[in-house]
Amino acid sequence: MSRTTRTDAQSPATHDADSHDMIRVHGARENNLKDVSIEIPKRRLTVFTGVSGSGKSSLVFDTIAAESKRLINETYSAFLQGFMPTMARPEVDVLDGLTTAITVDQQRMGGDPRSTVGTATDANAMLRILFSRLGKPHIGPPSAYSFNTASVRASGGITVERGAEKTKTVKATFNRTGGMCTRCEGRGKVSDIDLTQLYDDSKSLAEGAFTIPGWKSDSQWTVQVYAQSGFVDPDKPIRSFTKKEMQAFLYGEPTKVKVNGVNLTYEGLIPKIQKSFLSKDKEAMQPHIRAFVERAVTFATCPECDGTRLTEGARSSKINRKSIADACAMEIRDLAEWVRGVKEPSVAPLLTALQQTLDSFVQIGLGYLSLDRASGTLSGGEAQRVKMIRHLGSSLTDVTYVFDEPTAGLHPHDIQRMNNLLLQLRDKGNTVLVVEHKPEVIAIADHVVDLGPGAGTAGGTVCFEGTVEGLKSGDTITGRHLDDRASLKEEVRKSTGALEIRGATANNLQGVDVDIPLGVLSVITGVAGSGKSSLVHGSIPTEEGVVSVDQSPIRGSRRSNPATYTGLLDPIRKAFAKANDVKPALFSANSEGACPSCNGAGVIYSDLGIMAGTATTCEDCGGKRFDASVLEYRLGGRDISEVLAMPVTEAEEFFGSGEAATPAAHRILQRLADVGLGYLTIGQPLTTLSGGERQRLKLATHMGDKGGVYVLDEPTTGLHLADVEQLLGLLDRLVESGKSVIVIEHHQAVMAHADWIIDLGPGAGHDGGKIVFEGTPADLVAARSTLTGEHLAAYVGA
Repeated sequence: MSRTTRTDAQSPATHDADSHDMIRVHGARENNLKDVSIEIPKRRLTVFTGVSGSGKSSLVFDTIAAESKRLINETYSAFLQGFMPTMARPEVDVLDGLTTAITVDQQRMGGDPRSTVGTATDANAMLRILFSRLGKPHIGPPSAYSFNTASVRASGGITVERGAEKTKTVKATFNRTGGMCTRCEGRGKVSDIDLTQLYDDSKSLAEGAFTIPGWKSDSQWTVQVYAQSGFVDPDKPIRSFTKKEMQAFLYGEPTKVKVNGVNLTYEGLIPKIQKSFLSKDKEAMQPHIRAFVERAVTFATCPECDGTRLTEGARSSKINRKSIADACAMEIRDLAEWVRGVKEPSVAPLLTALQQTLDSFVQIGLGYLSLDRASGTLSGGEAQRVKMIRHLGSSLTDVTYVFDEPTAGLHPHDIQRMNNLLLQLRDKGNTVLVVEHKPEVIAIADHVVDLGPGAGTAGGTVCFEGTVEGLKSGDTITGRHLDDRASLKEEVRKSTGALEIRGATANNLQGVDVDIPLGVLSVITGVAGSGKSSLVHGSIPTEEGVVSVDQSPIRGSRRSNPATYTGLLDPIRKAFAKANDVKPALFSANSEGACPSCNGAGVIYSDLGIMAGTATTCEDCGGKRFDASVLEYRLGGRDISEVLAMPVTEAEEFFGSGEAATPAAHRILQRLADVGLGYLTIGQPLTTLSGGERQRLKLATHMGDKGGVYVLDEPTTGLHLADVEQLLGLLDRLVESGKSVIVIEHHQAVMAHADWIIDLGPGAGHDGGKIVFEGTPADLVAARSTLTGEHLAAYVGA
């Protein structure tokens, strides 16, 4: 009897282990979440929806994924944890049923110019081994084919201690063969510096001769090192320097000098600039720094390696008449075919692994990339899909995969392929959590969680959870907008001129000639990799009057906020200073007005070594960040901390009229409201903003630029269906104010709203790079001659 009972208890249908089939979240309060409690089914595909800023990322990334990673880190020894980033426990009462979380986000890959698609995915490592085994002539080990490894030769005496012997000098030699081109140091490009962009030689250092961003003669330490080094006369114009002074000024070796009693290192201006600017990826720089580098530095293909980054020896070794440089320059789908043609039993396991990796690129829709493509040039969507490569063939199951808008940057034609990949991961027994706005992805969900109802403080609650059908019939913003369809315009605007592009050959463009109409809303579309960005960013002249808002990420510390990023804080500080007859610096939490206890951070950070650090609200300022004496000064009855705590809409009204009227601040706040960020607090740390919010914050800052042509790169990224309508209204207002708007976009609502469409294709990579359609959206739908036309026709129901 007892034996029968025991057998029943262990049967698959009633096993205790099966009761842990939910991820349970209770009392989540991270960022704007309001005591969220929810149960998410495991081994299912769950999509999280809601307007931008509603709390999706706070729940999925900052709570569930963050706690999973923290718990995994705690399984390592205290010694190893000391080398890992410390992670604080999320603000949540209970998190139960977690599994190992793998996050695949949209963070750009690699700021290092030597980082490529091949190095980021290990495909390069496998190719190097392949060539070191089969390449003819044989030139050395895998390092001989690596552009990140320099050749090193050394010999000399080394001191060795053995047992009772005191010391013994032994002659030793060291030799390592590397593939790095010595001229460009593995970067593929060489640079020359225009000295006229670094300083005004008619001025002395004391008069502020430097024209480098951030180098101020009165307070900047770097400038003081030059002025007080003793190598040059700081009161003499640079053009009057002697040969010896100019040599020390431009090319001086690193030397210790004393400046204001502090030991610092003096170094010539040229090597200083090379280390500060040229060793970093230009694409990852802040816009004003990038603009300076583009003015001051000319980049040219390295004449010695012809841009391959590799030594002559590495390029001379070949397999089937292809060198490793040739292999890395091929489109990955072509490289996959070439690898299939390599028949050598001795490296069969390596060939199989390399083939699987390359096939994964093609499967995921990135077959048009090449392995030598710099990873910093990938879009957010491309970077996310590259990160997926290593997970597709993984044998791990019962893992939680977390995706942040995996369809970003994808043409409607490619979304089905991405859906299949997500379902493939789920069907292997994994839990897949996806933050997404696209109806096509929401449609395949097993479970939907809708957050809202609004954004920021108006969000942070679960409005709906259940099936897709339930969402459609539910009364939530997402449910109501899920079947939204923008209609084609009955009448399109007439152009006022044209931006002529002739013979464009950037990247995969095949001698493209096109006229982009001015004075209207033009949309550039086509499948991923068809040449849209190459046409717009690589061919449109970057002359004055063209304002480009690309996808490069906003960087900011926890001290940065919308007020500092947009320049809004400057007129606010000046208004406070004028009203109270004091210095503007008092109203900066990063300057004289900072609370002395927390240095203007508002919280006290305690480093607990291997344990997660803690942040406690500063007792002296109560988290307000300012010294108590500063808070006594008021403008319009509010102190500076109260103003920074205002949402954009309230601040817009506050600075729009009355005693606090400040036109400069009001204009910036209007632009923030125009892009749909009216709910943001102007003093909210940038680190708490979602990807979509950061994109729109960037757009708002550029709206103040004086330019006649606006170029926007996928402005719908991170936007909820309900917000797309507001974006279309903003684009219309820009056009009606006399601007020309050129948008790279995949969203069908933006295509339908366009006055003119330029469609590139027909495919990606070498199958693209041609204009396959020019005309109005109505003509594109009527013709249905391209993939874009077919999908747009289906979207508008034509």
